[in-house]
Amino acid sequence: MAWTKYQLFLAGLMLTTGSINTLSAKWADMFSAKGCKDSTEHTFNHPFVQAVGMFLGELSCLAVFHMLLCHDRRRPEPKMNTGQSFNPLLFLPPALCDMTATSIMYVALNMTSASSFQMLRGAVIIFTGLLSVAFLGRRLVASQWTGIFVTILGLVMVGLADFISGNKDDSHKLSEVITGDLLIIMAQVIAAVQMVLEEKFVYKHDVHPLRAVGTEGFFGFFILSLLLIPFFYIPVGSFSNNPRHVLEDALDAFCQIGHNPMIVLALLGNTVSIAFFNFAGISVTKEISATTRMVLDSLRTVVIWVVSLALGWEQFHGLQVLGFIVLLVGAALYNGLHRPLLAKIPCCANMVEEEEGNPAERARLLDEGRVQEET
Repeated sequence: MAWTKYQLFLAGLMLTTGSINTLSAKWADMFSAKGCKDSTEHTFNHPFVQAVGMFLGELSCLAVFHMLLCHDRRRPEPKMNTGQSFNPLLFLPPALCDMTATSIMYVALNMTSASSFQMLRGAVIIFTGLLSVAFLGRRLVASQWTGIFVTILGLVMVGLADFISGNKDDSHKLSEVITGDLLIIMAQVIAAVQMVLEEKFVYKHDVHPLRAVGTEGFFGFFILSLLLIPFFYIPVGSFSNNPRHVLEDALDAFCQIGHNPMIVLALLGNTVSIAFFNFAGISVTKEISATTRMVLDSLRTVVIWVVSLALGWEQFHGLQVLGFIVLLVGAALYNGLHRPLLAKIPCCANMVEEEEGNPAERARLLDEGRVQEET
C-alpha cells in the first residue's frame, strides 16, 4: 500500500526535525562564552537548561492544539477528533521519567559524540522488551529475544569504538567518554519505564498527538524549571564544568547567552525541533506503524553521523559503523522487519506463521495494522 502525501510529509518531518534536535543540542555544547561577574570564557555546559528548553517545545504543542480546536469549533461542521476525555495526571509519571532521562542524556552529550549518543539510545529496545515481559505480561518471540542479544552486541561495538577514539581524542578524556556512554544507557532504562507506563495507562485513551505531547511537556517544563532553584545551590565538584561547580547554574547560562547570541540559535533549534519531532513521531505511529517510526529513527542516526563527520565534529571509525549496522539488525529483528523476507522462503514460512500466531505478537501487529482481524 502506497503512502499518502500526508504520511510522506510526516515521515520527512520526523527524520528532519529529529536530526536537527540532536545536532542543535550538540552545537550548543560546543560554544564558549563568558559567564557572569567577568568570569573567564568557558564552554556552554548547561544540560538542565537545555532540557527545560526541550520541554518548552513540547509544551508549545498544547497551545497549538487549543488554537486548532478553537478554529475547528468555528466551522459549521467540526471535523477535529479531540479523542476521549482523560485525567491529565496520567501523563505525570511518564513526564517525570522523560524529564529524568532527558536531563541525564544532555549531561552525557557533553561527554561523548553526537553519533554515539544517538546509537547508544538503541539500548532502549533491551529494557523495553524486558520490562514489557515483567509488567505488561507480554511474551516475546524468539526473533525478539535474538534482537535483544544482537542489540547488546552492537552496543558493545559502539562502546569499544568510543574507547578507542577516547584514547586519541583531545577534546574528551577517556573517562568522560566512558561515563557519558554509561549515562546514556542508564537513561534508556528510565526511557523504557516511560514507554511501559505510556502503553499501560496512556495509549488506551484516544488522545490527540498534540495534546499528548503538550500535556507531558507541561509537567516536564514546570517541574524542571522549579528544580533549577535547588540545583543552583547543590555543589557537585568537578562533575560540573560551570564556574561555581554546582549541579546547574541557570544564571551563568543566561549570561553566556547574553555574551554569545549564537547560543540562542542552537537552543531555539532544539526547542522548535523537539515540538515537531514528537508530534511527527506519534502521528507516524498512528498513521503508519510503530515499525516505520523505528526505521525513521534509525535513519536519523545515519543523518546525524554523516553531518557530524562533514562538520568535523568527530572522526570516522569503522568499528562504530559496524556497531551501528549490528544495532540496526537487532532493532529490525525485535520489530519483526525480517518476517516479510522470511515469508517468501518456503522453509521459513511456517516459522513466521508460528511467531505471528503468538497472542501477544498478534495483538501488537493488529495495533500497527500489519494484519487483519479475523471475523
